Amino acid sequence: MATRRQVLRGGLAASALGTLGVLKPIPAHAQEPIRIGEVNSYKAQPMFLEPYKKGMDLAVEEINKAGGIGGRKVELIVRDDNANPGDAVRVAEELVSREQVHVLTGSFLSSIGLALTDFAKQKKFFFLASEPLTDKIVWDNGNRYTFRLRPSTYMQVAMLVPDVVGKKLKRWALVYPNYEYGQSAAATFKQLMKAAQPDVEFVAEQAPPLGRVDSGSVVQALADAKPDAIFNVLFGADLAKFVREGNTRGLFKGREVVSLLTGEPEYLDPLKDETPDGWLVTGYPWYGIKTPEHDAFLKAYQARFNDYPRLGSIVGYSAIRSLAAGIAKAGSTDTEKLIAAFEGLSVDTPFGKILYRPLDHQSTMGAYVGRTKNDGGKGVMVDYRYLDGAKFMPPDDVVRKLRAAG
Repeated sequence: MATRRQVLRGGLAASALGTLGVLKPIPAHAQEPIRIGEVNSYKAQPMFLEPYKKGMDLAVEEINKAGGIGGRKVELIVRDDNANPGDAVRVAEELVSREQVHVLTGSFLSSIGLALTDFAKQKKFFFLASEPLTDKIVWDNGNRYTFRLRPSTYMQVAMLVPDVVGKKLKRWALVYPNYEYGQSAAATFKQLMKAAQPDVEFVAEQAPPLGRVDSGSVVQALADAKPDAIFNVLFGADLAKFVREGNTRGLFKGREVVSLLTGEPEYLDPLKDETPDGWLVTGYPWYGIKTPEHDAFLKAYQARFNDYPRLGSIVGYSAIRSLAAGIAKAGSTDTEKLIAAFEGLSVDTPFGKILYRPLDHQSTMGAYVGRTKNDGGKGVMVDYRYLDGAKFMPPDDVVRKLRAAG
């Protein structure tokens, strides 16, 4: 007799796969597995990427249990890029030439996502950028071989700006990690704030190296500028150091703080009793999402790993689901057929249906926006809502110009 766990997992697989089972089977070599090559910074960014790997593994298990894609099992082949773009390209080449993978996916850091985007263009090989957030992946550096899952820096910043514009806060300070993602997020925030509130002033910027923030000097520099509000892009260990020092010195008291990614459990949970109240954030309140898609995913994930999901879990799971849906629609792993299938592809995810836009290959996955709360020594999100990514993109003519200029 099937256990409750088996029933839950089987039910999710059938639901999430949707119509994959009735799409045309992939002919010939039907016994050969579909090999997905995945490149990521596992050693450098374990907070996000350990849950991400679990999400991918769950999706692969569900797909294979349901019979694979067109009768072919899915095999995931993972490589670490050492958080180095050169190493990422090297292992991508190894995956393509030696392991003969059919598609590439992955990358966390935006600099590595851009390196793999260029690799895909040079090799004319299909690449799904799962996590990196820089807009350049689908705009300035976009190409026909690259698609992206997560909402970009532009999309997430655009989700946050409306909540603060009405407060007419004039003097802003910015802090961000000094690499592509941080620079992109800061530039987008300034652009969108200037457009919405022309009299805004940016009175201080701190851009410490990723992973090497000197929190004392950063907090002091921000405090000396006497801003009305702060825009923060730090995450991981850098965020924890910044919050601790900022709390100690009273930096956040009486100030609005807008903070990308801070509501993600990967980064919010470690703050514990140091969690600041009232920050406006993007994140993932897994404990409060009440939709059939998320309920099914949550139950299956907890049954499989005896743990709660993080946002990385959602991204990893949805990346594999996207590839499975695209391959099934194409009826092939041929790159050209995959590109045609992915343009306009609809995919069921734990956040609901998403679409890969033909215009720029960006998915419409959205994000949750809310406020942080220190709930008895534990950081949570409150007053949150899900915002559809399709509603937070520039006009099509702007996107076309960006891609043409790249």
